[in-house]
Amino acid sequence: MKKVIAIPGAPAPIGPYSQAVQHGNQLFVSGQIGLNPHTGEWVNDSIESETQQVMDNINALIEAAGFTKDDIVKCSIFLKDMGDFEAVNGVYAAFFAPPFPARETVQVSVLPKDVNVEISVIACK
Repeated sequence: MKKVIAIPGAPAPIGPYSQAVQHGNQLFVSGQIGLNPHTGEWVNDSIESETQQVMDNINALIEAAGFTKDDIVKCSIFLKDMGDFEAVNGVYAAFFAPPFPARETVQVSVLPKDVNVEISVIACK
């Protein structure tokens, strides 16, 4: 049975999807972008602050579902510019502790709202 996770502590969906969906002991978090959920504003003063907002949004969703960041097993990172890889990787590395989740990072031509980074995760208990 699937359960939709919807909270005010992460940005509202900008399309026909759920913020996250739990199915049994698995949690699938939709791609999060650097929108401040309280103001609706894009945090874009630096790629680091934008990535930190993304990670904060992910953390709010997984905690609302009763998971922790240690339960994250897979991440997908989408970058508008692969030149931002090192900066995004620095924020990402500070969020997690070993053993790190599996992951891929790809460059894409355009992201929703023309942001610089989007990250989705899968967590399991």
